[in-house]
This record gives sequence, structure tokens and C-alpha cells, in this order.
Amino acid sequence: MRHLALATILVLALSATVNTAGASSRIKDIAVLAGMGRHKLLGYGLVVGLEGTGDSDSSLLTARSTANVLESFGVTVASEDLTAKNVAAVMVTAELPPIAAVNTTLDVTVSSLADAKSLQGGTLLLTPLKAGDGEVYAVAQGAVTIGGFSVQSRSGEQAQKNHVTVGRVPGGASVVKALDSSLAALDTLELVLLQPDFTTAWRVAQVINQAHGERLATAVDQATVRITLPLQARADITRFVVELENLPVEPDAAARVVINERTGTVVIGSAVRLLPVAICHGGLTVEVHSETQVSQPPPLVGEAAGGAAVVVPGSSGTGGNSLTGGQTVVVRQEDLRVREAPGQLATVPAAATLDDLVKALNTLGVKPRDLIAILQALKEAGALQAELVLL
Repeated sequence: MRHLALATILVLALSATVNTAGASSRIKDIAVLAGMGRHKLLGYGLVVGLEGTGDSDSSLLTARSTANVLESFGVTVASEDLTAKNVAAVMVTAELPPIAAVNTTLDVTVSSLADAKSLQGGTLLLTPLKAGDGEVYAVAQGAVTIGGFSVQSRSGEQAQKNHVTVGRVPGGASVVKALDSSLAALDTLELVLLQPDFTTAWRVAQVINQAHGERLATAVDQATVRITLPLQARADITRFVVELENLPVEPDAAARVVINERTGTVVIGSAVRLLPVAICHGGLTVEVHSETQVSQPPPLVGEAAGGAAVVVPGSSGTGGNSLTGGQTVVVRQEDLRVREAPGQLATVPAAATLDDLVKALNTLGVKPRDLIAILQALKEAGALQAELVLL
């Protein structure tokens, strides 16, 4: 039996019985200090020492890069004469912390750029790592670990564990240029909200002002809160920041419903509200039954030379017998059935909460895929008081 249905998952952001009022978070969990984020680093390099699992000979990029490296050491070789089976062109990525002194080590990720089969056992050659401003902040080099393996027999059978064309070099990068992230010379600090919202920004400013008994913080916009450092805090700015980060604040949650139609996932926020509405939804189920049957013909019946009837269990006869019969065949029969569940009508009262919405949908017994259609219809009808986000 084949059911024309999809397996789906329903996720409710908050339980219907959870009271979200008064739920608070630390400032450090919803905001970061401006200029204190991590910086992305990127570089292009070569991984050597591979056991024939590097880029193919058709990879001109790898051959030319290898020739350039050799030329820097005084060895001149035409790229056309090089084979790159033991070398792989890779992109190297890393993250630079906001406060990283020179010679601080970083972990780097190495990813194959061409058609290498595996980076197992390779060594990354010296690779400069640049930030978005084009400046080199670190250099990377070292043995590549892939956390897996890939082996192949002579007959072509292959066994593989994990992704073998991406690896890491733990502590493989060294910082050569530090970021200017010192807070000592600053008169003001700026907090940047991870989820910009005017209400949340205003609440953060109010919490900071109440904690210090003076107007230090101002919500500049929906994403930024500017804080004027008091004179006594400038002598020990670290302590001021620690106290600031641990202040509790209640972030405001926007009414939002997120739908991923590819996976059937639905996330409903606790702030979602509905206007008075009646919902009716009926399910349609299509089933296809497939059965294989064998059609066996009756025994062959013929007439003997003397006029007597004979039954021959085999195929066509010989001699003077005249035989008639059939052939055994396999027949595939399919039975299509369509069942439509009776539609139910569920009402949702005015000022409905997430609890009311869940109860109404449970009354209808809808599945996540049906829930997506219902939520889209509610939005079109103007009854869903929330932002509908489709992924």
C-alpha cells in the first residue's frame, strides 16, 4: 500500500500552558558590545602530501599554484609539466576574536576547492588569512585532520566516514596583527541588539538607568543603545561591563508564525493572536493498493490420432496430436481508493491566545501539512494577527 502523504513535524515555539509574562534574559544574551564581534578571515592555500587523493591533472588552478610556490623558492617549473594528484587547492577560513594579541593561535577550517577525493594525511602550506578590509591578520599552516577516513579497494569498493574533503588544523593559525578593540580610551559604549526591536531597546536603556540611578543609557534606534561611561567606571571598565551584561531585561517578542513548507515545520510564537473566526477543514486520503497475481491457464487439451481426448501437462505436442492451451503470465492489479474525512467546524473566540489556537486546531485533528494551509487561509482572511514568514 502506498499512501500519498508526507511525514511532517509540528513545532510549537512555546507550550500552550507556559506563561511567558515576566520571562527575562541577561543583556549579554540579547546584545553585544559594538566592535566586539568576531571577524571572519579567509585565505587560499595548498594542501600537500596526499596519497593520490588530491586534485586531478585537469585542475589547472592547482598546477599553477604549485608552480608559483616552487618559483618563490627558486625552482622554475612549467605548470603543464606538473601532476597534482598529491596536492589539493583549498580555501582556509577562521574567526578572529575581538581581543586577540599577536601570536594568539586560532583553529582553521580547510575546504577543498577543486576535485580532490580526500584531504586525509595532508599538510596545509603557509597561508595568509585576510579580513574584509583586505589586511592580513593571521597566517595558517599545519597538519590537516578530517575526523574520518575514505578507503577504496582495487575492485572499486569504497568505505567512507564523515566528509573527507573538509578538515581542520587545530591551533594552525597565528595572529600577526591585533585588532584595535581596547575599551580603555572610550567615553561611551554601544550595545547592539541581536534581534532589533524598538521596545526591547527602550527596555534595555531603562534597566541600565535604574541600576545606576542616573540617565546613562539612551535607545538610539531599534538596534542600538548608547551608554555614557560614568567617571568612576572608567577606572575599572571591565567590572562595569560585567555588571552591565548581567542585568536582567524582558525582551519583547514579535507576533510571528514561521512556516517551512519543504519540511512541514511550523513554529508559532507565543504573542500570536486571532480575531473571532470559524475554521472548517476536511482531509483527503488517497490509497493505492498494488497486488501481483499469477494467471495459470487450464491444462492443455488435445485430440489423439485415434480420436480420443488426451490431457497433456506440458507445452505444445508433437506427432499426430492437435493441442490447444495458453501461457502462464504475471498480472499486476491496482486498486485506487479515495476517502474524504468529514469536515469539522471549530470556533476561535475573540482575543484568542496561543492556547485557544492550539485547542481549536487539536479539535480539528489537523496534521502539520494541513496546518500550513489553515494558517495561510487565516492570514488571507485577516484573522491571524501575526507576521507570516515562509521559508
